[in-house]
Amino acid sequence: EDLSKEIFSRTDDEEIILCLNYDGMYGINNINRVMQNSNSNPEYVFGVDVFKVGDPVLFNDCPRFSGFVHNNLKGIIRNIDKDEEDMIFSIEIDSDSIDVFLKPTDIQLIASDKDDKVILRFKVNKYKDHDDDENKFDHIIIEASGICEPLPIAQTITAIPEMLVGTFNEDICRLDAIVTVVDALRLKDEFNCGDSLNNESIDDEDIEKLIIEQLEFCNIIVLNKAFEVSKEELEEIKAVIRSIQPKAKIIEANYAKVDLDLILDTGLFDLEQTSMTTGWIEALEHPHEEEESEEVLEYGIETFVYYRRSPMNRKLFCKWLDEKWDKAIIRMKGIVYFTDDMDSAYMVESAGNSKNLVNTGPFVCAMPEEEQAYILECNPDVREEWDPEYKDRMNKIVIIGKDLDKEGLISKLDSFLDL
Repeated sequence: EDLSKEIFSRTDDEEIILCLNYDGMYGINNINRVMQNSNSNPEYVFGVDVFKVGDPVLFNDCPRFSGFVHNNLKGIIRNIDKDEEDMIFSIEIDSDSIDVFLKPTDIQLIASDKDDKVILRFKVNKYKDHDDDENKFDHIIIEASGICEPLPIAQTITAIPEMLVGTFNEDICRLDAIVTVVDALRLKDEFNCGDSLNNESIDDEDIEKLIIEQLEFCNIIVLNKAFEVSKEELEEIKAVIRSIQPKAKIIEANYAKVDLDLILDTGLFDLEQTSMTTGWIEALEHPHEEEESEEVLEYGIETFVYYRRSPMNRKLFCKWLDEKWDKAIIRMKGIVYFTDDMDSAYMVESAGNSKNLVNTGPFVCAMPEEEQAYILECNPDVREEWDPEYKDRMNKIVIIGKDLDKEGLISKLDSFLDL
């Protein structure tokens, strides 16, 4: 028999519903919200929490109530008052469940209209300690693991208002900036400016890919141990960074000492803009603007776009991907398509020797006519590149590298084309 909200209808005052932790409609993460929906009383929003008169509550063990009420004491919210910083609760509990001689001075005891009940009236402040302003905070710094990609973390944080729509006050917090801390010595080694990594147990390909991904998605780069490389090496490292992430602010540091004003309350983060600041995206959007900055050109770092309309031979292209490349290619990303699957676009990606090829779905020309018309109307850039023969099919790959044999790479890629 199908479950419905009727299972939450109370049939007994002491009825307890045990819900196992699974991800269905009645999973533990949704249980409070589903039960609250059956309570028709007005909502009182306080930060990320929602309260209603008539809601059942459970007291958890904490110093404020220690000795006065026991852990897991049940109660019912009978009244709620609210001001800018405080929520004032009146909670009805069993009168024999408290020790009146241990009552804290900031909690009122009020008689109930039921002989065996008593009402506790107390304030709850937004901050951890009502009387301690030191517990108020201006900034929260989330230090992610060094092996984490920053994009999923940022997406989760920016999705909180949507997940808690109607209950989340956006004035409480916002994501201000993504700060990537990188080791100048490690970058020198990773990008062919010195010896390879000393630790042979570390997978160089994974490390390179991770460093590049962390550089691509950020607003600020703290270049640590900057004084432990030569001035020329430092400039070359910054040139490599600029080829990967041309927009982020670079702060040179030693022992990670940075003026906090440079990284806090910057207002730099915007999910869409930050996602579009990488070097390869800029090159894709402006394929004919291949002029590099002076600092990039000085150290032989180059970005170019390979662009052809004919399909690739899958076998030849994949064989090339499987080969061990030298360190010249730092980053490669773009779309390709193959003779044996003319309607599908594939994303090809490399960071160092870590490579990936993924089917990303059909080209616009392979979609139903109604969808085609809608996409072309909303995306004039797609219409501009529409070819009478190939439609929107294309191979468009951004390559970023140091001391690249550009003509050799173009010739190699051209040899994979099925003309």
